[in-house]
Amino acid sequence: MAPVPRRLFGSFVEHLGRCVYGGIYEPGHPTADADGFRADVLALVRELGVTTVRYPGGNFVSSYRWEDGVGPVDQRPARLDLAWHSLETNAFGLDEFMRWLGKADVEPIMAVNLGTRGTAEAVDLLEYANHRGGSHFADQRRDNGTPDPYGIRLWCLGNEMDGPWQVGARTATEYGRLAAQTAKAMRRFDPDLELIACGSSHYGMPTFGTWERDVLTEAYDDVDLISLHAYYQPVDDDLPSFLASAEDMDRYIDSVTAIADSVGAIRKSTKKIMIAFDEWNVWYQSAAPSKPPSGEDWPVAPPLLEDHYSVADAVVVGGLLISLLRHSDRVTAACQAQLVNVIAPIMTEPGGSAWRQTIFHPFARTAQHARGAVLDVLRDGSTTTTDRYGEVDAVDAVSTWDESTGEMTVFLVNRVTDTPAEVTVDVSGVQVTGIIECVTVGGTDLDARNTPDGPDHAAPRANGTVQQAGAGVQLTLPPASWSMLRLRATEVTP
Repeated sequence: MAPVPRRLFGSFVEHLGRCVYGGIYEPGHPTADADGFRADVLALVRELGVTTVRYPGGNFVSSYRWEDGVGPVDQRPARLDLAWHSLETNAFGLDEFMRWLGKADVEPIMAVNLGTRGTAEAVDLLEYANHRGGSHFADQRRDNGTPDPYGIRLWCLGNEMDGPWQVGARTATEYGRLAAQTAKAMRRFDPDLELIACGSSHYGMPTFGTWERDVLTEAYDDVDLISLHAYYQPVDDDLPSFLASAEDMDRYIDSVTAIADSVGAIRKSTKKIMIAFDEWNVWYQSAAPSKPPSGEDWPVAPPLLEDHYSVADAVVVGGLLISLLRHSDRVTAACQAQLVNVIAPIMTEPGGSAWRQTIFHPFARTAQHARGAVLDVLRDGSTTTTDRYGEVDAVDAVSTWDESTGEMTVFLVNRVTDTPAEVTVDVSGVQVTGIIECVTVGGTDLDARNTPDGPDHAAPRANGTVQQAGAGVQLTLPPASWSMLRLRATEVTP
């Protein structure tokens, strides 16, 4: 058994499209508080159960000057954002983000710019954020209205530095040396910081594998985690492969773990590099624009990457969460990208309502009920064949047990598109005293999408088929569905 890392249920806020401006921050909105934060969005963030938020990027961070976003708002400079061809007003910066996090009761993950900047600027930001006072940047924070340090523990050393789209992209050796140098400098301030090195931008990068090896060869002793990023969408209308996207995530995690361990073995190190899967989601990369329409010259917060998710997408997100939980012995942090409006579980209308996308529900239920320890699950049943991943388990599953509450939770996905799955959960090693609930997303109307006027197409619905029979709990999973089964369990035998 491995503990469920609470940082597994993280999210991501980038200065991209309407994620910040018009998303979490909209002064003048009917629900806005004195800081300009939308109260309706804050309520949904709390309901979603997000535990960490990575900020401020993403591609945005690689040309960002963090100093632009602190101090009196009316004195902050507007800058051209080279990542998303937008105008950044800097009305929202580090201090606003930390105030917002306090209201959301969420831990920050802070990214530093190693694209156009480097070690000195990273240490300056660390001083501003975490030093108590008596130095230039710490006193600047105090003068700006925050006397106490923020105490940010988890830091990303750049973002996707292997990507040719990245401002300031580097080779693996160049980046590894810069990451190691920056990490060493940051640890002179605080040796207990947790530092994340950039892994490959995605599994299909031509340098995948060699990038991780070369970066960790340079920085193994100086970092704690390495990042993974992955986005999924149906290819050629291949729904069975799409529903099995967790197979790709499994292989990706296993591959990076093996590479990291091989570097450690060569170094004769007992240290283990953990994984931060700090960008993941369903993303229809050609469906919504990633740059403003031609003719719009550097607009402020244009609508970008605003995918509208289906019930099928919610099932896939539930499956990806199963993969992350299954690897909780090595994946100790993860961030669904992003939080609001931009490939997000929460959508807003300017001046109007906020609502839950379909993918909101499996994330919220998993974040709420996946607690305690992750149990090994032996999947012994039928398989199904996919074009992309070959033969895979027809039903994917993972389980958690919270000893403090006596609750065992089983998360399941039926990957078969046209056939229900009759499932027996073997609880012979568990003292089950009752069934709390079983809910399901999917099974019918997989193309349905939530809207402000119809926000509940993918709301979890009671699964009435569940029953306890001897040493098993039996239930029927509809085709193409995600389910969560909660049991009262007084004892679990590992």
